Parts: sequence; C-alpha cells; structure tokens
Amino acid sequence: MRKLHKIKLLTFLFVSFFCISASGQSNNKFKVTLDAGHGAHDYGAIYNGHIEKNITLAIVLKLGKILENNPNIIVNYTRKTDVFIELVERSSIANRADANIFVSIHCNANKNPAACGSESYVMGLNKNASNLAVAKSENAVITLEKDYKQKYEGFDPNNPSSTIGITLMQEEYLDNSISLASKIQDEFGQISRKVRGVKQAPFMVLHKAYMPRVLIETGFISNPSEGEYLDSEEGQQEVAEAIARAIISYKKEYFGANSGDIIDRPSKKMEQEPTVINKETPTTTIKEEPRVEKTIEPSPSEKAGIIFKVQIAAANKKIETTPSNFKGLKNIQMTTDGGNLYKYTYGETSDYETAKRNLEEAKKKGYTSAYLIAFKDGQKISVQEALK
Repeated sequence: MRKLHKIKLLTFLFVSFFCISASGQSNNKFKVTLDAGHGAHDYGAIYNGHIEKNITLAIVLKLGKILENNPNIIVNYTRKTDVFIELVERSSIANRADANIFVSIHCNANKNPAACGSESYVMGLNKNASNLAVAKSENAVITLEKDYKQKYEGFDPNNPSSTIGITLMQEEYLDNSISLASKIQDEFGQISRKVRGVKQAPFMVLHKAYMPRVLIETGFISNPSEGEYLDSEEGQQEVAEAIARAIISYKKEYFGANSGDIIDRPSKKMEQEPTVINKETPTTTIKEEPRVEKTIEPSPSEKAGIIFKVQIAAANKKIETTPSNFKGLKNIQMTTDGGNLYKYTYGETSDYETAKRNLEEAKKKGYTSAYLIAFKDGQKISVQEALK
C-alpha cells in the first residue's frame, strides 16, 4: 500500500511539473488575436458581388495559418466560421486570451468607385470627417445586437465621437498600436498596394481591448479592380502574408527574435507613399500629401552612445512631467512628433540591466504595457540593435 501511495505521489508530482512547464512555455509565447470583421446576418459592405464578411474571414484564416507555422506564436480567433460575434465580445476574447496584440480585419467602401488603397486605424477620438465616417460604418453593427443601448452605455453609433469611457489608461497602448499599424502599411507598400496611412478613429471593436490593437481596412471592395483583388485567392494570400510580416516585425522589435520568424517578401518592391497619422486622404484623389515631421532634439545624454528608456504612455494631451502625474515616478521625459501625440518615457541609462529594472518598476507602478526603447547617438533604434 505504501509503495502504491509513493507511485501515485511521484505521478502527481511529474504531472504537476509537466503542466507548470507547459504553462510557462505557453506564457513565453507571443499571443495574437485575429478578428474577421462582420459575420452571419451582418454582411458588412457589399459591392459588385463582393461581400465583406466572406473576404475578411478568408484573409484571417490565411493569416492565422501563416502565423501558426511559427512555434513561438499562439493564435486565437474571434471567429473561424460564418457566425455573428458582438463587438464587445470580440475584444473580450482577446482580453481572456491575454493577447499581446489584437488585429481586426475589414474592407472599406465608398460611393466613389475610384477610391482605393489600404489604411490602418488605431483607437482615438479624432474628429476628422472621413475617419468618423469609416468608424460610423463599422460601429453600426451594434444595432444588430440585443439591448445594445444598455450594453454600450448609451453610445450612439451615428455619432462615433460620443465614444464613452476613453481614458489616458487606454492611451498607454497607443504608441505600440501606431508602431504595429505603421509596419502593416509599410508591408502593403512593398506589395504595390496603395497606402493611405495610419489614422485614428473611435472604433467600438477596439475600445475595450486592453492591449495594442489595430483595425485594418484592407482595401475598397467598391473599387472594381480592388474588389476583384481582395476577393481572389491570390490577393487574399498576398494581403495575409504582408500582415504576417508586419506582425513578425513587431514581435521582433518588442518581444525579441526567435527561429521561425522569417516570412519571405515578394521580390518586387514598389515605391511606397509616406505613412500618415490623422491625415485625411480625399477619396477623389490618389496621391497622399506627405506629412511634415518636426525634428525632436535629443537630450544631451542621448547625443552619444547607446541609451535605454522606458516608454510608459502616449496620449493626445500634454501632461506636466511631475511625479504626482505619473504614479510617483521621477525622471519623466516628454517628446512630441509635432502633431497631437505626446510620448512619455521614464528613466535614462546606458546599462541594459538598469533599464530592465526601470521597466519592472514602471510595471509595478501600474504601467503594465510599458516597454523598453533605445537610442544610438540620438537616433531611435530597436532594442535588439542596441544590444548588438
């Protein structure tokens, strides 16, 4: 009996160790939640026989298959079939999965059949008329949900700028979201797609996802040629591969590189247009005007050598860099790109181990989405480059 008890105990310890090890391995993996816009009775945009809900699902399944081939990435989906998922549930799926990023795939449409190109959106309260029109179209799905007025606390889908509950806390993810959205636009430019830039708008599907998140308008199905492209196997695969490369690039920059992180880019390379944040592109024109960037003068200590800082927040408003405004953290610095985005960093050191301690301190203070950034001679570089 004693021998049997010993065997059971050893078996229990082995299983427990295996589960803990498996859990630890899982926790070290990069988690991506993919959202195929619309579904079931919510068809999305329909033009020339092209149906948005079918195209978004096809692209997401192809994208997921590419990412799942990487052993260091875990993919989960808001839907893998033609079903209706409420907007708030889509972000909840990402939250429950503890995803590192949330990517929602959509197709654009416009009464002007000449409108074309992709654009990537991040969560924001920008009042640009065109951005709000896109958000209004995508947010209208909530009227198909039961008790939506109570569920969304009085949010009016016909007035997207009325988005409720937006706080600085959620803007902690803004800088990372812009980084991911920019990489997506860069990759679309590499496959000769028209690039319309990175924009901000109040999308409800992004509102309650507590991680870096983007909504991609892959193109205009109202445009005859672009609609054909997006509704083709070749076009969907090309778009999926471009998004996958952007996600892998983001993972490398913020979470480190692993074997399996290589996705080949097509040999052809077209000259792309500049990525723009909060910049309106009239649907009647093709050329996007370049944004004039304001040069940020680095601090004296940044002008020579490698410097690490902790990015803790990015917001649309200017905040005094006193410790009381940043949960007691001192040595807060603020920079701006010349627009309406203010970035806040904590600490400044040339020692990587000290930088990691600064990062842990920031996270303990409540800045759970904080991450390290690096500079070489005043120019921003990836942390991986700095370590080399």
